Amino acid sequence: MSSLVETAAKPATSNLQWGLWWRQVRAILRMEVKKNFWGKRALLIYLFAAIPVLVMFLLTFADEDSAADITRNWNGAQEVFANIFEALILRTMVFFGCAWIFMNLFRGEVVDKSLHYYFLSALRREVLVAGKYFSGLVTSVILFSLTTAGSLFFLYWARDYPANVNFLFDGPGLGQCLMYLGVTILGCIGYGAVFMFIGLFFRNPIIPALLVYGWEWLNFLLPPVLKKISIIHYLHTLAPVPMNEGPMATVVTATSPWISVPSLLIFTALVLAMAAVKIRHHEISYGSE
Repeated sequence: MSSLVETAAKPATSNLQWGLWWRQVRAILRMEVKKNFWGKRALLIYLFAAIPVLVMFLLTFADEDSAADITRNWNGAQEVFANIFEALILRTMVFFGCAWIFMNLFRGEVVDKSLHYYFLSALRREVLVAGKYFSGLVTSVILFSLTTAGSLFFLYWARDYPANVNFLFDGPGLGQCLMYLGVTILGCIGYGAVFMFIGLFFRNPIIPALLVYGWEWLNFLLPPVLKKISIIHYLHTLAPVPMNEGPMATVVTATSPWISVPSLLIFTALVLAMAAVKIRHHEISYGSE
């Protein structure tokens, strides 16, 4: 009889734990998102996220000749935007923006000498990792999706209304826009996990971040096997408009979206799992900062 009671009690206890953890994640999420958007470090990321939109505004709206060129050569304009998207938005804005947001999730708390408040709470540290990560993900996805959408807006602004409607709703335009947004979100997911991991593991995260940056930028020169050990490779293969990597690039078979997306998600889960293991043994030492 007692064994039946114990067996019945285990699922109930497990459900209570999961419910508690979920409420704690949501509470952390609310606090951290507010801090990410309105904290003292938020202004820099706003300015950074506005750069690609400003560039597209100057190229398409402010310059009449460029706008006319886009109207005359729409296919060429799409290829130019694909290069701007990968070089300026993905490899620069999303990369460094995620570095700033996610590395500060824990490093910022250490610098502000406030991380111990979380550690003194009745809170599992794995739950803290989950709440912090999702807060950074919400912030980065909102900001950088708006950046991508704003950049696309000015690209389409240069064309007349009927041509845009036909391309968006009777052609591949809407699908391409959604794919650009999807690639941006996947970039935030992957880079966010990497930079939160770096922020936890390294007292000075700048050097590891620069090493990752160099690896991602030089990805087109790497052998096929090493190319796949990067985030940008999978994002590049998901881009709606193929981009020429140049004559020096190593030729590699494009990875199927059915492999790219799960691979990125599995990689993210593994990195977060390592961060959760790391934080169990993390000790705060404000004096060394």
